Amino acid sequence: MARYTGPVCRLCRREDAKLFLKGDKCYSQKCAYTKRPAPPGQHSQGRRGKISEYGTQLREKQKAKRAYGVLESQFRHYFEIANKMKGKTGDNLLQLLERRLDNVVFRLGFGDSRAQARQLVMHGHIQVNGRKTDIPSYIVKDGDMVSVNSKSASQDHFKIIKEQGDKNAPKWLELDIANLRGKVIALPERDDVDLTIEERLIVELYSR
Repeated sequence: MARYTGPVCRLCRREDAKLFLKGDKCYSQKCAYTKRPAPPGQHSQGRRGKISEYGTQLREKQKAKRAYGVLESQFRHYFEIANKMKGKTGDNLLQLLERRLDNVVFRLGFGDSRAQARQLVMHGHIQVNGRKTDIPSYIVKDGDMVSVNSKSASQDHFKIIKEQGDKNAPKWLELDIANLRGKVIALPERDDVDLTIEERLIVELYSR
């Protein structure tokens, strides 16, 4: 399964935006983007000149891809599905990305970042409706129950999560931290996406 394995702080600097790829570190003074927001690479200072319309659209697509940890072919597949759905294509696209199992695990607070949540899913620690699901791209549905399996719940990582108490889960998810599970009580809406993504630009890029 292809995925980006390089330094993730470099991605935030490249997109000139906090993508929250390293969990708690992104909220601290140790954040690489906070300390040095310039683009990565030698002679990076002063490189942000006037950008073309295409360049603006491309950067917005790259930002969304990197925030959710999705590569190009899969991202385009999501766009094609979103384009066939009722409603606004941009809103549909973000909804599909939010409904990915690795993102749901992250939103429930079981992982500090989407990358860690993806790893938890791939290692078989997560169940959907009582069945082990190790596919990070699995799209959850309204009514689905996402939980940590009973064997994994005894691990230190999940014990710490329970001790920390309730997380600020989005309103479309119902969290039961004591039992390490959450329920999808509605499909996410545009307001539930807390990333600064202008989906209109992504739609314009793919509509060229």
